Amino acid sequence: MKRRLLTAVLSTGMFLSTAMPNVAEAAVRYRTQTQYARHRRHVRTAKRVGVGAAGGAAVGAIAGGGKGAGIGALAGAGAGYLYDKHKRHQYRHR
Repeated sequence: MKRRLLTAVLSTGMFLSTAMPNVAEAAVRYRTQTQYARHRRHVRTAKRVGVGAAGGAAVGAIAGGGKGAGIGALAGAGAGYLYDKHKRHQYRHR
């Protein structure tokens, strides 16, 4: 009896796995694409903030030396963050 039940369960499982193989694959594909998009969004934010900080540091170094470079880097990073926030929400209200 146990052997027949085990055979029936295994046979049903094998049949369903061959009948619907794309269901699990589609779920994995969606999760992977979503994770990639989220990662790419964070990389874009880091790039924008970094470019702003580098530009601010360069201008601050020219204008005020070492202390000016630090202040410029902070101001540039803040400006880069605000620019990124603006670009993220730019097309949301159309």
